[in-house]
Amino acid sequence: GAFFDHDKGKSHSSGKLLYNARIIPYRGSWIDFEFDHKDLLYVRIDRRRKLPATVLIRALGAVGDTAKKNPLDFKGSTEEILNYYYATETIYLQSAADFEKSVELELLPGQRATRDIKTKAGELIVKKNRKFTRAAIKKLEAAKMTKLPIDADELFTKVSAYDVVDENTGEVILECNEEVSQEKVDELLKRDIKEFKVLFIDNLNVGPYLRETLMLDKIESPEQAIMEIYRRLRPGDPPTPETATNLFSNLFFNPERYDLSKVGRLKLNFKFSLEEPLDGQILTKRDILEVIRYLIDLKNGKGTIDDIDHLGNRRVRAVGELLENQYRIGLVRMERAIKERMSLQEIETLMPHDLINAKPVTAVIKEFFGSSQLSQFMDQTNPLSEVTHKRRLSALGPGGLTRERAGFEVRDVHPTHYG
Repeated sequence: GAFFDHDKGKSHSSGKLLYNARIIPYRGSWIDFEFDHKDLLYVRIDRRRKLPATVLIRALGAVGDTAKKNPLDFKGSTEEILNYYYATETIYLQSAADFEKSVELELLPGQRATRDIKTKAGELIVKKNRKFTRAAIKKLEAAKMTKLPIDADELFTKVSAYDVVDENTGEVILECNEEVSQEKVDELLKRDIKEFKVLFIDNLNVGPYLRETLMLDKIESPEQAIMEIYRRLRPGDPPTPETATNLFSNLFFNPERYDLSKVGRLKLNFKFSLEEPLDGQILTKRDILEVIRYLIDLKNGKGTIDDIDHLGNRRVRAVGELLENQYRIGLVRMERAIKERMSLQEIETLMPHDLINAKPVTAVIKEFFGSSQLSQFMDQTNPLSEVTHKRRLSALGPGGLTRERAGFEVRDVHPTHYG
């Protein structure tokens, strides 16, 4: 599933909490998202070098969505990315010094009024520099006000949500993700453009992290983004659009290479209230976008982190499951052997038993029961030693911990051990 955590302020000298998220599949590539100390959001695929997370978001635009239920039509443009993560407000320009913004009731709590706000009848609702309280918002609703006056200082920290285009000449005056300035406002008024949309970022409840990451990332199109990911995963290999797209869609969207398992899919659905069926065991675009959204919410102070040592986040792998994995390995080897034989001999004369050799499968299974780390002779000195042996067996499995590496946290007794 997806796990969220922070580094407890250890990795940076100022003791700042750096949040991170990780999507762990049953098999396949891991994705790690992390904030650095400048509050930019990065992603690592399989613990490789990090790249700005917006590169991954953009690359999603180049592959189709794999969701079985309500797939997302996401092309990966800057506008789409910003509007997926940020709410917008509309700005109305009356003159070069007189601006208004639309009333978005769900965004108002916690905002400050930059001017006195009065109803049409002249009744004062909110004084200048005071916060909007619930009572004030109710009054606004009752007075049916749709626009609020704002002053220049507030407007010039805002960021445009879409490209603002002069319809007569087709020229882009204010680019998406560009800060509004006095020159731009004069230019817009000169061209008789009276309204445009801005992103809602107040630096208290909603931080500018994603937008700053977008500023950092120089990539314009999903195709370039996929090439960039290919360069990180296969350094020194010249990418072609075709190989890059193949690599990317195989990483997370191919059931043969990637498997979340039903447990993983259930956890994602539960955490982000998605409706993806449980047999959809590959990632969808919405999964990735929602993980990033949750991580940004954590950074903004909403939501809670997961505790990795909590037994609810661990599960027992039974023998059948381990055996199933070994069996899969055996069958893959057998498939290769058969393909090789078919390419070497004429197919007309062959019978199935000439091709098929079951040795790889049996060998793998014998190896599993004979020499795997987990098949040990049970310590039967007394009942207690049996129990300790069985308990020790689990954590020190193949791919698990070794005695030397097991840290303090693993040996610690966690409250969830006691029901």
